[in-house]
Amino acid sequence: MDSEARKHFDVLVVGGGPAGIAAAVCAAENAAPVCIVDDNLAFGGQIWRGGAQDIAPEAAAWEERLRKAGVTVLAGTRVFHQPQAGILLAEKDGDTYELGYGKLIVATGARERFLAFPGWTLPNVMGAGGLQAMAKSGLPIRGKRIVVAGSGPLLLAVAAYLRKHGAEILLICEQAPWGRLAKFAAGLIGTPEKIAQAWELRKDLSEIPFAANSWPVAAQGTEKLESVTVSRGGTIKVFACDYLACGFNLVPNTELATLLGCEIRNGYVIVNENQQTTISNVFCAGEPTGIAGVEGALVEGQIAGLAAVGRAEDAKLLFRERKTPRRFAARLENAFRLREELKRLPDAGTVICRCEDVRYSRLQTCGSWRAAKLHTRCGMGPCQGRVCGPSTQFLFGWNPESVRPPIFPARVESLAAASETTPTD
Repeated sequence: MDSEARKHFDVLVVGGGPAGIAAAVCAAENAAPVCIVDDNLAFGGQIWRGGAQDIAPEAAAWEERLRKAGVTVLAGTRVFHQPQAGILLAEKDGDTYELGYGKLIVATGARERFLAFPGWTLPNVMGAGGLQAMAKSGLPIRGKRIVVAGSGPLLLAVAAYLRKHGAEILLICEQAPWGRLAKFAAGLIGTPEKIAQAWELRKDLSEIPFAANSWPVAAQGTEKLESVTVSRGGTIKVFACDYLACGFNLVPNTELATLLGCEIRNGYVIVNENQQTTISNVFCAGEPTGIAGVEGALVEGQIAGLAAVGRAEDAKLLFRERKTPRRFAARLENAFRLREELKRLPDAGTVICRCEDVRYSRLQTCGSWRAAKLHTRCGMGPCQGRVCGPSTQFLFGWNPESVRPPIFPARVESLAAASETTPTD
């Protein structure tokens, strides 16, 4: 690896969503040098991704601050390994980079949770956020019939976006019961910005049927999706459609934090009041510490960025602002927790691990995630368990016992570079 591929920064931020951008800005405005890395070509994460006509003013303001702060930006760059403390390896356009750091801020965001049901692997059955991202990237959806299903506020935001761009939304299915949804809505009192967002969504989704206590039972089609069978309040109905946008809330991306040795509890990275993890020079912000929306991600990112450069007193001024998003996160998790009926969706032939074509019947004979990997290769394909891992955790109560590098698929040359970087005895 030549010297051009070796870089060192006082602060390295992994993740280019709102939390990562806020962290990089606050660190760079108070110290240098700072680098931010993201595997997407455009920063902003799922929440701020989009063309010029879709980008939020708040996002534009933060991205302008990022530019003016002189942060080194590495887009399209995927971190896959930590060969030794203080060094991460990453790939970009076929090249391998060694990124050294004094302080590291992990802001790796979250991904959609997929649950398996018959037909969920058909073409045009997509994650809710995934379909939105593809639409933002140019997928034509005008006039397409779409069922949006799963759980969580993301469903409403996705439905509103797709409708705004010409799609016909047939139904929004939310698995949570009306009672929990009503309690969640009542809890928004005292958060005017959330009430305003909810009101805008209500206007955008007027005349679109919304069904609580509802979820997809099966997807049908030959070469691609043709219809979706839905349990709607206990009644089975079939909807002919072009797309099913389906996601059961979000799962935090904790693989890098786990690889680094940070403590994980109940699926989230443990941090102190300064967003510092159990590894002294590693901080974490945004969804890996709790799903709290963009407001929570921004304030946590600012606190992490300031604390990482020794501005603890400035960070402390933001502690009160962080309380509201954290309370929101707790309400969110309670309101949209998954119901037991969803565990009965797969039949014996339902694919659980798409990468290795592992079906439900084979996993029923396994007693743990480790046993499933050993006997069926579940979780050992290109996604490295990012899809089937949360699904099997819900279905069987399995937890991954460890995270091993590479945390993303990497080229042989990059893995060779990792072995060159790793110190030997």
